[in-house]
Amino acid sequence: MMKKRVVITGMGVVSPFGVGSDKLWNSVVSGKSAISRIENMEDMSGHTVLIGGEIKESVFNPINYFEPKEAKRLDKFLQYAVVAAREAIEDSKIKESGIDPYRFGVIVGSAAGGFHTIEKSYTAMVTKGPTKCSPYTIPMLICDMAAGRISMEVGAKGPNKAIVTACATAAHCIGDAFRTIQYGEADAIIAGGSEAVICTIGLGSFTAAKTLSKRNDEPTKASRPYDKDRDGFVMAEGAGILILEELEHAKKRGAKIYAEIIGYGQTGDAYDVVAPLPDGSSAAKAMEFALNDAGIKPEDVQYINTHGTSTHLGDIAETLAIAKVFGDKTKNSNLRVSSTKSETGHMLGASGAVESIICINTIRNSMIPPTINLDNIDEEVANLNFVPNKAESKSVDIALTNSFGFGGHNAVLIYKKFKQ
Repeated sequence: MMKKRVVITGMGVVSPFGVGSDKLWNSVVSGKSAISRIENMEDMSGHTVLIGGEIKESVFNPINYFEPKEAKRLDKFLQYAVVAAREAIEDSKIKESGIDPYRFGVIVGSAAGGFHTIEKSYTAMVTKGPTKCSPYTIPMLICDMAAGRISMEVGAKGPNKAIVTACATAAHCIGDAFRTIQYGEADAIIAGGSEAVICTIGLGSFTAAKTLSKRNDEPTKASRPYDKDRDGFVMAEGAGILILEELEHAKKRGAKIYAEIIGYGQTGDAYDVVAPLPDGSSAAKAMEFALNDAGIKPEDVQYINTHGTSTHLGDIAETLAIAKVFGDKTKNSNLRVSSTKSETGHMLGASGAVESIICINTIRNSMIPPTINLDNIDEEVANLNFVPNKAESKSVDIALTNSFGFGGHNAVLIYKKFKQ
């Protein structure tokens, strides 16, 4: 069977920069940092990490998007997912197209689900009794509910699920949506991820795992992938949603086409619950699988948006993997590599979708976003063109994005400038 071509016809984002994919792109390409002191947590006493990529109330007030009663029944991760989906759906005009609801799906996940709800409900149960929590607790906290809520908003009755693979979640959701459309099981799918874990349980547990930066006095300089002075990643929150659509279906309704998705690769490290394989071999294999799926060669890729979290082991392993597949900059001077987590922080299960949107905008605008705070490159990372501190103007036809999750989950997506 001939696999169908799949294109991107809508994009939506909620990020610390605000609501809208343009706000994300304009901030990232200008090298602006979204990291600041945390303000939304009532009690920061006892915390040693005080910074994050937090969505402030000044840029996202749920009352502007939901009725007050509904807002109370939606965890933050659900609010972000629904609002990002609304933007993507409006952007694509898919709802007005008369699409068969059983050919219209939703694949949206979250690494953690409703951490805010878990924290609030547990406190209520401990202090008031085991049944003294909201009757909406379960549908507020389970990871699949973003997909469920979005489908209810638009009447999408096709494939509906949530993939949970830690920080690879959104990339796997997009990849599986791609496959589903390729093999003719849907005409369009809303895909991506959402996360909201800046709360006591999220911040405290990641701090205990010694994964977070403690550069509290310089928040905007805390996320510094590949820099020898990096001391961990910076937790962030947000949502990214894309509309994936079968090409002929999109053309028939006159849809705006942003880019084509052409490759998807996935592997597992089978190594450690947190640390990546030191040599990056499984990550490299995922990139090779994605290239093979796309039918392209390594030299065809001009830009890689890396997972690049700003952790010591992760940055080294990923760069070694990239060098293994694509060659270092002495062998492949055309390839540019950057980590936009240096600007956004790490949105965990939403990052693969947010970074896909950045890749698509890189292709559309012929502009490669920088890795900010890269002042002194770590000698242990591979010798790559990291685009330090300032965006670079460069034509990009094909961009690749990596997403790797705790537990050894690896997902790679490849996007291409759309051509008939």
